[in-house]
Amino acid sequence: MAYYGISSNLVLYLTGKLHQGTVKSANNVTNWVGTIWMTPILGAYVADAHLGRYWTFVIASLIYISGMSLLTLSVSLPGLKPPTCHQANIDDCKEASTLQLAVFFGALYTLAIGTGGTKPNISTIGADQFDEFHPKEKAYKLSFFNWWMFSIFFGTLFANTVLVYIQDNVGWTLGYGLPTAGLVISVLIFLAGTPFYRHKVPAGSPFTRMAMVIIAAIRKWNVSLPNDPKELYELDLEEYATKGKFRIDSTPTLRFLNKAAVKTGSIDPWMLCSVTQVEETKQMLRMIPILIATFVPSTMIAQINTLFVKQGTTLDRHIGSFKIPPASLAGFVTISMLVCVVLYDRFFVPIMQKWTKNPRGITLLQRMGIGLVFHIIIMVIASITERHRLSVAREHGLVENGGQLPLTIFILLPQFVLMGTADAFLEVAKLEFFYDQSPESMKSLGTSYSTTSLGIGNFLSSFLLSTVSHITRKHGHQGWILNNLSKSHLDYYYAFFAILNFLNFIFFLVVIKFYVYKAEVSDSMHVLIEELKLMRLKTSNREESRE
Repeated sequence: MAYYGISSNLVLYLTGKLHQGTVKSANNVTNWVGTIWMTPILGAYVADAHLGRYWTFVIASLIYISGMSLLTLSVSLPGLKPPTCHQANIDDCKEASTLQLAVFFGALYTLAIGTGGTKPNISTIGADQFDEFHPKEKAYKLSFFNWWMFSIFFGTLFANTVLVYIQDNVGWTLGYGLPTAGLVISVLIFLAGTPFYRHKVPAGSPFTRMAMVIIAAIRKWNVSLPNDPKELYELDLEEYATKGKFRIDSTPTLRFLNKAAVKTGSIDPWMLCSVTQVEETKQMLRMIPILIATFVPSTMIAQINTLFVKQGTTLDRHIGSFKIPPASLAGFVTISMLVCVVLYDRFFVPIMQKWTKNPRGITLLQRMGIGLVFHIIIMVIASITERHRLSVAREHGLVENGGQLPLTIFILLPQFVLMGTADAFLEVAKLEFFYDQSPESMKSLGTSYSTTSLGIGNFLSSFLLSTVSHITRKHGHQGWILNNLSKSHLDYYYAFFAILNFLNFIFFLVVIKFYVYKAEVSDSMHVLIEELKLMRLKTSNREESRE
């Protein structure tokens, strides 16, 4: 709720209170949101390598709260914001001072550092509470990420409706103060449950272990691989069992990395790595092409709180005497997502289970693929809707003055609703996929892949917006994206996005053709236990025969 309570309406605060233009405000939003979703890489590293998930989350929560508190002060104190301006052209308004911008953006980016430690770890802590080797708990875990996203988006719905309304109609102080108080309460509730959690100790830096494998393989590039994978270096079964870790057998994919486990006489960890360490590295590298395929749809998500909201400001927002805040339309993304997640989990999965015999109904990559198709449809609809909005502006002579159009804001509803449907498929599957396919010792890093996708998507959105705006204004042309949206050509911009999504979907289909799912951990552990029993039996038999 805290994050979405800020991001949903941030573009309007930047334009209305800090007097920034369309491109600059949209880019400031996407750059900040991009940072929000990129910092979890750092949080995942700290959790997996040093502090563990629990303490990383607790410390990051304190930083998060301090950022929220400072942000609330920056929108409350008169000296920390420029004077109110009622000019139609924001270029005529007084700009915010360096100090005012420093405090406001300093608070935003302090908050971003805090979320870096909370986002990759809180969902992972939740998933860690399920025992992979207990049939009932394992079955519950299959639905965990569906319901996790359900709870997240329930808070988002409150932010997109109640908080946005308060910010627009009551004041920004209360609008930011409420999510700050909510964040404090939620952290206290989390701390109250501490004695009941299953805590997992940090397993060392995942980046260091991966680097060891890559460097060892490069240093032994001219060494031949043995025909029998069992000749590769591997730790004893007992060592894995005593540490509660999982052994992974060698696989034929990315065979070059297997050279890191070839025995050459050296025991230097930068020259010799175990098969399990090699396979962990492979698992993380195999997911990178899938990660790249999620960048473009993440760029589409960035439009919800930027250009989609700016479109809403040009339309008739009245229902009787009630005036709808433009950012509240994002609530329909949430409602759509909540409904679709419930329908998916309760109806779609049981039906598909009968056909596919897959416990999830369909594979995670198939679910992501359906979400990608929705993104193509969304941008086609957004382009058509924007073309209609521009035609109404021309018919009523409202192009030059950028006045409000006699057109209901609900014409934007289809693109918001379908975005929620796409999230129910793509975003939930993406989070579960990167968690599920990560090695046990790198779960936080795997979860951060999902947030990294959103971060890069937002930075990509900033890059595309600036680039397209610059290119289309060359040679005396008017440009596609202006402060006056009625003189802009967002319909062309959205059509460009539709084409980009189609090309990305083709790339995704090529990538998944070569992807191999990792083996079930519980199955691997079952094999490990059986092998240990067999080894102990053989040892005891030898001892008995000697006697």
